[in-house]
Amino acid sequence: MAYKQLIAGALFGILSVSVAQAQGVPDGIDRGAAAGNRAAGPVGAVVGGVVGGVTGGVAGLLGIEQRPKFREYVVEQHRPSYVYREVVRPGIVLPQEGVVYYDVPPEYGVTGYRYTVVNDRAVLVDPRTREVVQVID
Repeated sequence: MAYKQLIAGALFGILSVSVAQAQGVPDGIDRGAAAGNRAAGPVGAVVGGVVGGVTGGVAGLLGIEQRPKFREYVVEQHRPSYVYREVVRPGIVLPQEGVVYYDVPPEYGVTGYRYTVVNDRAVLVDPRTREVVQVID
């Protein structure tokens, strides 16, 4: 146990230098902490939160500079919006019925995910679990 804490402390120290880069990355720290907590418990939540804040949560998702262009792309596609009765945020799981998912164009570099529109907001979704992994604001 002490070894894991030592490793986690070292990782936290190394990664904390980059935390300043997390500014402007919505939900990154929360998503990273949630993913870390699921994977490795409380220590993973701390490290995952730091990594999530720096990278935006999940590797391969839209960076802050890509979001406006992707949002414009989605608007141009005139996709119907699914009405979800709760707050649309990363981590929610969309229902099996009634939601239509679309491929993300290759120029955005987002592989393994699809997008849909929920409450008039574009979201990236893990197609295997239907979990929202990123809300494009």
